[in-house]
Amino acid sequence: MKYKFKSIYKNLSTPEKTGKKIGLLRTISSIFGGLMVSYLFMTLLTFLTPIPLGESLVIPIYFYTLLWAVLSFWIALSYTKLIALKRVFIPSFICAIAILFFILGS
Repeated sequence: MKYKFKSIYKNLSTPEKTGKKIGLLRTISSIFGGLMVSYLFMTLLTFLTPIPLGESLVIPIYFYTLLWAVLSFWIALSYTKLIALKRVFIPSFICAIAILFFILGS
């Protein structure tokens, strides 16, 4: 079991042989990971703006499209598959904790 995890970790942390192809894992994680992280940041931004909820939805909606494109590009340009997965899960985890903090705190 320990050898299997070590093998998976080594596979994920090994860079691609050629830089010409991006890989299926990085493509899928950039599209759906960028979508997930940008939705979480959009939700967090509605909590952080001091104006009422109906008026505060305009700012995150405009910001959402740019954020999704930038995050997807940032994830897709990862050097290894492991870095791509970290770029998806670490911001998602931080943002989800912040959203829970605002929901449970108020």
